[in-house]
Amino acid sequence: MNFTASIIDQQVRGLAERLRTDLVEVLGKVAMDDTFRRSAAFVLLCAKSMLGVGEEEALECMTEGGNDFGVDAIYVSDVAEDEFTVTLFQGKYKHNNLEGTAGFPEDGVLKAVNAVRFLCDLRAKVDVNRRLEAKIEEVRSLIVDGYIPRVRFLLCNNGMPWQRPEAQAIIDREDFPPDRVFFEHVNHETLIQIIQAPKPIKDTILFSGKAIVEDFNFSRVFIGKVSVREIARIMDTHGDRLLERNIRRYLGLQSGHRVNLDIRKTLLHEEERPNFFFYNNGITLICNRFDHDALQKGDYRVLVEGLQIINGGQTCKTIQTTLSDLRGGAANLDIAFVLVRLYQISEKSSALASTITYTTNSQNPVDLRDLRSNDPIQQRLDLSIRELGYTYRRQRSDSGSRGADITSGTAAEAVLSVWGRRPQQAKFMSSEHFGKLYGEIFNESLNGEQAVLAVLLFRIAENKRRRPPVGAPDFLPYASCFSAMLMGEYLLEDLGISPERLEQLDHRRFSEARALVEQRGEQYFERATDRLQQALRRLYGEQPVSLQRLAATFRRGDLLEYLGPFPGDLFDDVERDLDA
Repeated sequence: MNFTASIIDQQVRGLAERLRTDLVEVLGKVAMDDTFRRSAAFVLLCAKSMLGVGEEEALECMTEGGNDFGVDAIYVSDVAEDEFTVTLFQGKYKHNNLEGTAGFPEDGVLKAVNAVRFLCDLRAKVDVNRRLEAKIEEVRSLIVDGYIPRVRFLLCNNGMPWQRPEAQAIIDREDFPPDRVFFEHVNHETLIQIIQAPKPIKDTILFSGKAIVEDFNFSRVFIGKVSVREIARIMDTHGDRLLERNIRRYLGLQSGHRVNLDIRKTLLHEEERPNFFFYNNGITLICNRFDHDALQKGDYRVLVEGLQIINGGQTCKTIQTTLSDLRGGAANLDIAFVLVRLYQISEKSSALASTITYTTNSQNPVDLRDLRSNDPIQQRLDLSIRELGYTYRRQRSDSGSRGADITSGTAAEAVLSVWGRRPQQAKFMSSEHFGKLYGEIFNESLNGEQAVLAVLLFRIAENKRRRPPVGAPDFLPYASCFSAMLMGEYLLEDLGISPERLEQLDHRRFSEARALVEQRGEQYFERATDRLQQALRRLYGEQPVSLQRLAATFRRGDLLEYLGPFPGDLFDDVERDLDA
């Protein structure tokens, strides 16, 4: 028995048991079978680990359960720079063979290739389950609107990669654009490397040429150039453990971030390779301590303890991947360098380390949720929500959430939908919730009561989306944020509060408001669904509307002007009379 494979098997079995109800609700009765549920739990573990998301979001990605076309989970990123990334998962889990030696099956590779071809062929029609179909049409609607997809297919098992040359030939003969479609193998070793507890990293980094060394503001700084070979060696030795503090996951060479592709092109181009130092912004490292021979004049060997990459993780991973492909046979690699800034930060200075991480990464579209977690408004919401009997999770967590738990990510999406009346931005601009939209969502007037009520309404709409009732309209998979917005209007109407006087929804009205959500939440949702159907008729008339067009409609917010006056607008005349 392979030790690493056995650890993953324990985690898979634990997930399958703990999330039994959730998996059955999401995937259907087929998940009542223990073997199937463990297979699904393995895919969920892969999605959770490789995407860096929580269990709830990983469950959202699941499409396994018959008619899945070899796609067991799918994740569609936000659009960035007119591009987006589609990450697909296929799992092949060996339940009775934990030796870790079984290769990924050839038929699985064939299904993956066919799935990619089908995904990007806008005219292709294949019978797939409803969850997968909704995701596929969402992807296609983005393509129709002119956004450029990059496809990352993760082939996951608890064994070895596809070993037969015929399997690789299946991928090669498709001649997918290498900068657009990427197939990657994930197994138990990959997962352990990502999810293992972080340990202090010690190593010796070879800096080339002269360097700047200075004590500054009770910290120490070492700035110099390091060869790309040395960067690849460090990454090969320590892997993703170096990225524990980095707030971005590696986007891969197929990602929407074109910088990675440019890095690779420069390294592959023999004439451009020596200019790599001038083309790259450099790498920022922090450590608890570094030592070097101060009597040397250059070419320092720097001993570091507690090493972490906080900016430039994309560069390091791309260097590692590219040099691995070159297999060390390329010329001029020894004169390809990258600028490295090494900061010695005391273990007690976690706030400084977080600030450096934030400021060196904030110029890029990243998930800033953790770095916003100590903002005064987040702390205030935490205290307020706790007083209401709920737990506010300001930081991401790998553990599952309970009904009384509210994550900051869910709160942001709910508040922007319900009270901000921007359902399209809530759904399709999640990467900006803690970036450009942060101040508009978490403004000074937002209180814990409003956040909790928005989440309670949003959860009702989301539960209907995940487990649509029999005969549910086709637009339901795309409409939860719109539904929640309308449900918020109905709640205010029953409370007699004008949307312009939202500050009246505070602790004095919370118990009454929560009781209304519990008693009339289903009714609010049904009214919202009817309203959305009427709006779609106004927009499209009686013509049939495809899933692809529905996805685009809700993503762009076309429907907002067809919803008619909000019930809250009826208060306008009353407010004017009172003011007069």
